[in-house]
Amino acid sequence: MLVHAVTALAASPAVDLVVVAAPESEVDHVSALLGRSSFSAEVSVVAGGDTRQESVARALITLPADVDVVLVHDAARPLVPVEMVSAVVASVRDGNPCVIPCLAVTDTIKQVNEGNFVVQTIDRESLRAVQTPQGFSREVLQQAHADADPDNAMTDDAGLVEAMGVPVLVIPGHAEALKITRPFDVVIAEAILARRRASGTLT
Repeated sequence: MLVHAVTALAASPAVDLVVVAAPESEVDHVSALLGRSSFSAEVSVVAGGDTRQESVARALITLPADVDVVLVHDAARPLVPVEMVSAVVASVRDGNPCVIPCLAVTDTIKQVNEGNFVVQTIDRESLRAVQTPQGFSREVLQQAHADADPDNAMTDDAGLVEAMGVPVLVIPGHAEALKITRPFDVVIAEAILARRRASGTLT
């Protein structure tokens, strides 16, 4: 999954460097794993932290001074299309300090109480399922992490930017940028990979 995720990011012409935040005890192993592959961008591995938020912060401080646009991506989304990566970067370069790819919510959403009884049906028209990579101007992301409460970690970096009152732009996501968290997700990912191999579009 990690190799596929790095490959997808590195394949975008807009990406020059991919920094992987790995568990401190796994840095050498991850470095060796990635070293066996050839990528279209420079790849480095740093020690992450105890939380996602801390891991992003540690990766952020290692970036070269001339980097002005930063993407934050989950390795659990290894099949993100290259064009989606490039679209996020382009939207940030157009002047949007924070850009997130999203999909419309298609299921009916119910809010339930502790007894598992329905409290209400949520209007899904304004709901979006957030994907990655999320894109940021470096200055805004650095400030968001500087202002962040380490004891109240957000589930994504866009949440940190929202807390600053900075506008977050939503752009279309992609069904193939699915998050692999369950065994069934692996089945879907394998089908996507098989189709890409058959069509010659596997990156």
